[in-house]
Parts: sequence; C-alpha cells; structure tokens
Amino acid sequence: MVMEHSSASISTRRVYSLLQRCMKTKDLSASRQVYSLMIRSGLDSNTFLAFHLIRLFSLCGSLMEANEVYLKFCRPDLHMWTAIISAHVKHQQCEQAIKLYHAMLQSNVKPNDYAYVAVLKACASPEALPQGRIIHADVVKAGYDSSVHVSNTLIDMYAKCGSLDEARRVFDQLRAKDIISWNAMISGYTQNGFGEEALHLLDQMRQEGIQADAFTYVSALKACGILGAIAKGKLIHVHIVECGLESNIFIGNTLIDMYAKCGSLETAHQVFETMPHKDLVSWNAMIAGYAQHGFSEKALQLFEYLQKEGIRPNRVTFVSILKACCSISAIDQAKQIHAQIIDAGLESDLFVGSTLVDMYSNCGSLVDARHVFNKFPARDVVLWNVMIAGYAKHGDSKEALNLFREMKSDHIQPDSVTYVCILQACASIPDIDEGKLIHTQVIERGLEGSVFVGNGLVDMYAKCGSIDEARKVFDRLPAKDVVSWNAMIAGYAQQGLGEQALHLFELMQQEDMKPNDATYLSILKACGSIAAIDQGKRIHAQIIKCGLETNVFVGSALVDMYSKCGDLNEANKVLIKLPVRNVVSWNAMISGHAQHGLGKEALQLYKEMQREGIKPDSATFVSLLSACSHANLTHEGFDLFHSMLDDHGIRPELQHYGCMVDLLSRRGSLSEAEKFVIKMPIVPSADIWMSVLAACKTHGNVELARRSFDSILKLEPSNDAAYVLMANIYAVAGRWVDSLEIRKTMKTAGIRKIPGCTWIEFNNQMHRFVVEDKDHPQKKRIYATLHTLIGRIKDQFGYEPDLSCVLYDVPDHKKAHLLSAHSEKLALTFGLINLPPGVPIRIVKNLRTCADCHTFAKMISKLSGREIIERDANRFHHFRDGVCSCGDYW
Repeated sequence: MVMEHSSASISTRRVYSLLQRCMKTKDLSASRQVYSLMIRSGLDSNTFLAFHLIRLFSLCGSLMEANEVYLKFCRPDLHMWTAIISAHVKHQQCEQAIKLYHAMLQSNVKPNDYAYVAVLKACASPEALPQGRIIHADVVKAGYDSSVHVSNTLIDMYAKCGSLDEARRVFDQLRAKDIISWNAMISGYTQNGFGEEALHLLDQMRQEGIQADAFTYVSALKACGILGAIAKGKLIHVHIVECGLESNIFIGNTLIDMYAKCGSLETAHQVFETMPHKDLVSWNAMIAGYAQHGFSEKALQLFEYLQKEGIRPNRVTFVSILKACCSISAIDQAKQIHAQIIDAGLESDLFVGSTLVDMYSNCGSLVDARHVFNKFPARDVVLWNVMIAGYAKHGDSKEALNLFREMKSDHIQPDSVTYVCILQACASIPDIDEGKLIHTQVIERGLEGSVFVGNGLVDMYAKCGSIDEARKVFDRLPAKDVVSWNAMIAGYAQQGLGEQALHLFELMQQEDMKPNDATYLSILKACGSIAAIDQGKRIHAQIIKCGLETNVFVGSALVDMYSKCGDLNEANKVLIKLPVRNVVSWNAMISGHAQHGLGKEALQLYKEMQREGIKPDSATFVSLLSACSHANLTHEGFDLFHSMLDDHGIRPELQHYGCMVDLLSRRGSLSEAEKFVIKMPIVPSADIWMSVLAACKTHGNVELARRSFDSILKLEPSNDAAYVLMANIYAVAGRWVDSLEIRKTMKTAGIRKIPGCTWIEFNNQMHRFVVEDKDHPQKKRIYATLHTLIGRIKDQFGYEPDLSCVLYDVPDHKKAHLLSAHSEKLALTFGLINLPPGVPIRIVKNLRTCADCHTFAKMISKLSGREIIERDANRFHHFRDGVCSCGDYW
C-alpha cells in the first residue's frame, strides 16, 4: 500500500491520505511504513503530519513511537502538544500527561479548548483532583469556562473525582447546556451512588425540553437499580420504547441489570428473551441477577445455555457463577468451573482468583482456598483480605492473625476491610490484647473515624467482654449507621446487660435510626435475658408493623424471647404463625420447654419437628438433653445421646457431654457422673466439673466436691463461682475453718463473687434489687410490707427461715435477717405492691435461687392467690397455690 509510492514524488496531501487510511484500519505495521516514507521524503519535520502521526501511533497502541515522533521537535506546536497529552491519557499515563501540560505552558504555548479537554481527562481520578482544580483555574483565566466542550469535561472530571458539589457548580454556571452536559451530571450522580439526585435531574432535563438519548437512559436506569426504584425504572422503560431505543443492546443490558437489582427477575428475563441481539454482557447481567438474589440453580442453568450458544465466558461471567456456587455450597460444580477458568487462562486474574478463594472459604474448603491463594506470586490487598476473612469466618483465628502478619511483612498496606476481618478474628478467639494492638494500628492509620472499622472495633471489644471500651468507641464514632447501633446493642445483649441494651434501643429510635431485622434479633435477646415481657410485646408490635413477623429468624427470636419471659403460650402462637419453620424456630421452642422443666413436652415437640421434615442439629440435642436433665428423664436422655451419632450423624460436643453429666449429677448419681467425665473422649470444661460440684452441695458429697473443685481450678484458676460453691459446701458440712480458708484465698487472689441480683419489670422499666438493697425509692414500703408478709406466712403456714441457706458462721438471728433481705424477696414484694391484682409477677434472678426463697415464693403464691414466675440461673419456677412447677427439683 505504501511502498508503491516514490519517496521523491510523495506529497503532504498523499501522506495525509495514507495516515487516514491507517487510522481506519489501526494497522501498526502499515503506520510504520508511512513513517519510514515520511523520513525518506523529508516530511517527518512537517508539524501537521507529525500531529496526525502521533494520534495514529497512539490509536494503534504504541505510545513509545508516538513519543518518538513528538521528541523530534524542539518547539512542538499546540496541536502536537494536544496530541501527545491525549496519547498519554489514552494509555493511562495521566501523571505524565499533566507534566506535559505544564511543560507546554513553560514553552509559552497557550492551550485552546481541545488542549484543556485533553489534560482535564488526565485529572479524572481522586488523587489528581488538586491538579484538576489548578487547571480549572487556568481555564477560567483563559476564558474557556464558557466553552460547553470544556465545561462538560470539567463536570465529568469532578464527578469521577467524587467531588459532586464542584461538578454541580460548573453545571449550574453553564449557560448553554447540551445533552452531553446533562448526561455528564446525571452519570456523575449515578456513578457516586446518588440515585435520587440523578433521577431528579432527569426530570428537570425533561422540563427544559431536552430529549434524552441512549446514554441518558443508561445512567437513569442505573440510578433506579441503586435505589431499587422499580416503578420509576418501568416508567423510563416506557419512554425508551416510545423513543424506539429498546433494541439498543447497551440499553437492553442496562434494563436487565436494573430489573435484576430491583428484584424483578421475571421482568429482567423477559427483557433478556426479547432482545433481538445478545452479547456476553447480556448473559452476564442475567446470570449475575440470578446469583445475587439466591436463584443459584437458574444462574447455573443459564451458564450452561451460554456455553451451548458457543459464547466464551469472561472473568465477569466466572465471578458471578462462582458466587452462585458459593451460595448453595455447590463445591463439585465450582471445581468444574475452576477447571474451565484454568483452561481460559484466568486463574492468575486477581479478580477471578479472589472470588475463587472466597468461594472455597465460604464452602468450608480452606485447603483449596489456600492452594489458589498460594499460586499468586503478587497478591493485592483484596486477595489477602479474602483469605484472612475465610480463616476468621471459620474460626481459625490464629491462622488469620498469622496471615495478617505475613501480609505486612510483604509490604502490603492493610485497608479498612483488612482491619475489620482481623478484628473479627480477635473477637472469635477472643483475644483482647491482640485486638488492642490492632486498634492502635487503626488509630495510626487514621481509620478510627471510619464507620466500617469503628463498627468492627465495637464488635471486637463487646465479644471480648470489654463492653466499656466498646461503648467508648461507639460514642466517638462521628457518624453511626444501623450496623453501629446493632453492634453495640448486640454487645450488651451478649453480655447479659439487657437494661443497657433496651436503653440504647430507645436512644437509637430517638435518633431516627430505623431498626432492621438484626436489631430486632439482638433486642429480643436482651428482653429475654431480663424477662422484660412488656417491652418485648411492644417491640413485637413494631416488628408486625415492619412486616418482619413472618421472617423466620425474627420469628424464632420472638419464640425465644417469650419462652425466656415465661410465656410459652405466646411463644407457641408465634411459632404456629410462621409460614416457614426451620430448625432454629423449633430449637427455640424446645429450649423454652426445657427451661420450664417440661421435659416430656419438649420430647413431643421434637417428634412434631421431625414430622415436618426438619432435621435436628447440634443445638437441638443440647436443648433436648437439657430438658431431660431438668425433668429427671435419665433413660430418655441416654437414648437421645446415643441417637445423635447413630441416627443423625451428629458427633457429640462438649455441651452435649455437659448435659449428660448434669443429668447424672442432678439425680444424685455422683459416682457415675465422675466416671462419665473421666471417660469423655474430649477434655472436660470447667462448666462440666461445675455441674458435679453443684450436685455435691445438694447431695452432701464433700470429697468429690473437693476433687471437682481442684479440676476446675486447673482449667480456670479465677472461677469465682467454684470458690463460692466450695466454700458453701464446707459451710453446710460444718467445716467453717475450710470454708473461711477458701474465702481468704479468694480475697488474696482478688477474686470477687458475682453479686446476686433480681429484676422485675414495671411500667416499661426494669427494677433491679440486690441483697439488703437500700437504694430503691420504695425501700421503706417494701421492707414494711415484707415484714408483714413474713409474719403472715409464719402464722398461716408455719414458715421458718431455712438458716442452712446462710453460709456464714454468724448467730441465728443475723442469719434470719440476711435471709429476709434476699434480692428475690425484695423484688417479689415490689411486684405485690405495684402490679394490679391477677397479673402474674415475673422476676429474674442471675444466680440459682436458694431453698428459703423458693419456700417463701411458694407460700406467698398461696397467701396472695397470685401466680409467681421466677427464672433463676438454672430454670423457670412457676408458683401457683403453694406449689412450684419444678417439684422442688432444681
């Protein structure tokens, strides 16, 4: 094409024609031949041809040769400067493009509108925003701010830098706006997640009589997808049809994406099916829509159809389909797709590789995840984060921390996601010391104010038991989202601080922060922890109003809350109303009956659950075995224990063994209980030995008690409950010297007993009592009423204080006085004074109720004709007409 021309006779016009032909074909080889021809003919110094040659080499992908042409000129003209700046922008050498702009100014070449457009495109990233502002000032100074072409580029630049206020100022100051101006601003809002502003501007554009084009509609549809505004999206769809743009493949793909993001997958599929032409983007949008909304089987089916159509998947396809496999744990299919990824040469792609690691991690195959991870010689922060998150999620926190240290040794700077993942690992161990070190790093990086990282810190401190530190971080957050409030409320609920959780829930609503399903799960747990049934009912009403009552997880939490508040009838009503019941729902109901000592009823529920086709899990058997323990159903308990592995393939864990030890201990089979513990295939916990120790107190076995106590201290040297219980066992046996010695050891070691507390709800407030409470506003009336009640039950029922419940070597009258001021007696008396006749009195004790308070409650129920419901650390007690539901077995 080129060599047929004589270099001597070649003209500028002919070379220009050859350059234009190369532009159309983007033929680099031919372009080089034209350049050689120019050199031979002496036309390489022609600035007009050099300008076009720079553009040509850039278009053909050779920035190096474009530079070579530019560097031949000592004094390039404006067009050449513009061309070489544009070439660097095209090849993403933006920093160099900006340097070339400043070099042009130093050469006393004044930019025109095209030059400004070229260099402003180089500033379209957040890190280049300061330079963009400087060049904007140059534009204004040169008088080009009135140019629509330049202003549109400024709008686009500011939008891509995330500075929408500056973009909007340029837009508003532009007197003659064209469709590109409107599109740039609407697109800017959409790209930055401001869907409402984008749609508002679309309406304003129509009011001014500007006709939308395909680009406008694409941005508007994306805005609808961001907002989930399906009604607006359908209206825009109508306008698209009216304009005859429905067959535009770009718009069709965006319609699929919009409908999918709005959850209208049927409509998305209709658009997909009616498209006259589909490209890979069309298939990817539809597959991603199904994957994102949990229709993984349909996504996999569509993936098969795509390949039957002879279309090769790309990295986007593979990422979506791997996510679909992940959501249904289809690891076998995922491995087949992994093989296809290798065949396509995409395994080394960081985007695909990160998704593979994430998929294997979420499917529980950390070995496969690590194998993919290890194949990458150069890993970015996203890949590290995914691998660390995988270990953290599956409880291998030590490996997550090791990987975090390795990441830093590889000089990869952790980001906010890294810190949140590693804080999750610290929370699950829990390791407060490591968590504090991470917190220090977060502060050094200036990330403590990030709501995302701040939420992770709140969660970590709360789960590590440092609730005060969690609250400090929470209070310092400059902006709180619903996750922040949820983390703090959940922290209080997990630590048994129900009053604080409820107070924060009220504060959250005062701040106009709308609770979500996670909020309700935590606050219902808080209500259950302190038996705040009235507040629980009020929250239940809110849940109904929000339409969340049929949510299986929220419904299960309601069942659990009502059960823990002692209202099994209401719990059952919620369970029956659930359209779908899962194992969590049934476990909550079974657990509720277990706590109430209704062992046979719990076993009946288990049968109903199986009839519904719900398979039991590990937690089901914890509740069932606990029910057997509290109802003295020894044979049934052992049958269930053996059926776990034999019938359901569930290997017993520490909690199950603990229930069996408790079952034997409660019935007085202490020797069998000790043998059972010794023969356990896993190391017993302190809690298991505590069950034996508690039974030793009931059955007066001091020697086994001492052996159990010693075993507990080997595991938990600072277990306050064990010290107190052992001291009490010695006291009951009359071994006051040994009891005193235990208490002295506690004092020397700085071990303090958890004080006994009892709560009662009245007028949506929780009233808390401790032994010999002197702080309550009604204390005078409470003590006077209590004194009268004790006198009456002595006269009518022969009540005598059970002095053996006072485990101090003090005179009998002092023992009687101490017994009369127990926290549950004070709370019960408060209830009799304040609650209307006929309303059950509900109280919650944080420790096991003593025998004397148990007797007192029975007699008061008969005296007052009131039902008394007490939940202690072991179980529920329903007192009616002088009888307790526990049958005095607790």
